[in-house]
This record gives sequence, structure tokens and C-alpha cells, in this order.
Amino acid sequence: MSIVPEPFLPPAHALKANITGVEITRHRLHFDPPFHASWDTKPRTFWDAAIVAVHSDLGVTGYGSGDMMLGFEGHEALFVGEDALKLERHWRILNNISFHGGRCWPLDLALWDLAGKLMGQPCWKLIGGLSDRVRAYASSGTLRGPDALADAAERYLVEGFAAMKIRFHRGDWRADIRALEAVRKRVGDRIELMVDCNQGWRMSWDAYPPWSLKEAVRVARELERLGVYWMEEPLHRGDRDGMRALRGMTDLRIAGGEMTRELYEFRDLIAGGSLDVLQPDAALVGGLTGLRRVALMAQEHNLVFTPHTWTNGMGVVANAHLTAGLCDAPFLEFPYDPPEWSLDRRDYMMAEPLKVDSSGTIILSDRPGMGYEIDSNALAKTRVP
Repeated sequence: MSIVPEPFLPPAHALKANITGVEITRHRLHFDPPFHASWDTKPRTFWDAAIVAVHSDLGVTGYGSGDMMLGFEGHEALFVGEDALKLERHWRILNNISFHGGRCWPLDLALWDLAGKLMGQPCWKLIGGLSDRVRAYASSGTLRGPDALADAAERYLVEGFAAMKIRFHRGDWRADIRALEAVRKRVGDRIELMVDCNQGWRMSWDAYPPWSLKEAVRVARELERLGVYWMEEPLHRGDRDGMRALRGMTDLRIAGGEMTRELYEFRDLIAGGSLDVLQPDAALVGGLTGLRRVALMAQEHNLVFTPHTWTNGMGVVANAHLTAGLCDAPFLEFPYDPPEWSLDRRDYMMAEPLKVDSSGTIILSDRPGMGYEIDSNALAKTRVP
């Protein structure tokens, strides 16, 4: 393990740092056995990550990760020479890049990490300072049989989690309900259960349709019977009218928005009354700078804002800073489904993995920036061209 120390900076220097370079490296961790993600028909034998480093003329570097930064190369000059703390200016440029090309929001996370280091404050304080902690829900990723899923729920309880998310994608939603029933029978009301129906989007090679409103209503009635906390992505992401109708036909909270790309779409989802729970991921859309707007819009409409976090450990940390520092979210997603999806796989680029405490809570430190350190040895071993 190799940790790169940051130089000490007097506070007076904080407002005088310019960006000297934006460096992107890409990495691949191979693993066996494969991870059978519920939303992917192809077993996963590796995990890719892009690491963004923003260097400053004070010798301080900020790091971010999440999406693969495809399409960013060639835009470095738009940031080099600029004041590192002009976060709103940098966000506008990234928003332009996102419109014309790829999603490059990990750069925003790296800029926040850099800003926190320059100002000597953790990002959760800079973004709002509401709290340094948020309860996590264990987010499973595989399609286990009923008994195995119930076993997993019991393990989560032992580890302190107060909530878990179960994936639906077994071909017939009735089979999904049987798995959910097994969990509820085993653990009773000792754990909150969320359900991800995974109807909002598809992998590139998938051609089958999402549920109709009629199908989603039938599933919702079963989830109501089983006391589910929220029903996630029950319809295609563009079916705003359907989500609004479903929301009015059930007592369940309707959640979604993890792959919604534009902030104005969240404005319309909120204004149109389509969702109870908004789940954009700062590593995939908007960064911390953009999603701060969405979080505040959600609060003004008495809605829940709690990000999706299935990128990697650095992405989870960034979303935790946003959620703890600004929101009153009941839970934050914590991707964790051992042995297929372990902390070692999720957080291989970090010197220390992100963990929860014995009460299932993510507690952020007072270390400046995001608080994580990269593992330079692991990154050297996994780097790809």
C-alpha cells in the first residue's frame, strides 16, 4: 500500500491555487469468480475505473472517480491555468462537455476534493455542513434464491445494517416476490426492505421491454403487502406520466432517476410529481456542484434525495459527503454483496475501503477534501492503456 502525503498549506494560500494539469488514468481489476449483476445478463470478470487527478501550483492534488471520462481528452486546456476554486465556472464547462460528448463528472468530484484540501475542510462541511454521517442500506447486486437471500439479510443484520435493497430481475416478477417473501419471513420487521425493479434502463445488448403501468401496479400491491420501504425504477425512466399515476395508486414511495442525465429533467420530475425519492449519482451526472441544486429542489418539495452509488468506493464517498452534508436522507446506498461484491473489489483503488460502523452508519472524517487516499501500488498494477 502506498499513500501519497499532501503538503501542509497555510489557510492564507487557499485562494491562490491555479490548476496546472488534469490527468486521467484508467484501471482494470480482474477477478474470479465473476460477479453476476442482477441487471446484466453477462457475468462480470473485471471492474474498470477511471481516476481523475487535478494538480495545482501549490503541489496539492484532488482525486475523483466514477464514470470512465470518455470523451474528455482534449479538453484539459479549458481548466489549466484557472483558479481551482471556481467550482461553478468549472461545472458550467463540464456541463457543456456533457452535452456535446461524454459524462465527465468525476472531474467535479476531484475539484471538490482539491478545494477541500486547499481550504482545510472536509467536503461535507463545504457543501452544507449538516452532518458528518448517514445511515447506509446494504445494496445487494445478485439474484439469489429465496433461502440464500434470506441468509444474506440475516448477515446484514448482524453487521448492523438497518435496511437492505433487493433486486428484481428473475424473468417473472412472481419469482421475485417469492424471494422477497422469504426474506420478510426470516427477518420480520427487523430490517427495512427496498426493492429495485430495474425497469428504468437496459444494458446495450438488451431488447426486451420494461413493465407497463398495469404490471407495475400488480407488483406494487404485492410490495405493499410485504411492507417495502420504496419501489425503485418500476417503469421506464421516460414514463413520467406512468410514474405519476403509479405514485397516486399506491402508498409505496416511488424512487428513480439514477441514470437521468440532465438537471432540467430532475426539475421536471419534481415539478410533475413523478417521484417520491430522487436518486441521481454525483459520479454519473452533475457532480457535487450540480446535484446540490437537485438536492435542494427535492427538499423544497418535501421529497427524499438519496443518491445511487454503484460506481466504486470513491464514488460512494463523494455521494456520502453530498448526502450527509446537505440532506436529511433516511439511508444512503452502500453497494455490498459478499462474496461476489466485496469491499476489496469495489474499493480497490483506495488505500482503505469505505466501511460502515456497527450501527450501519457511514461516518465521514474531518480530513480535508473527500478524506480518501489512493492506493498508488494497486493503481500501478491495474493500469491499462
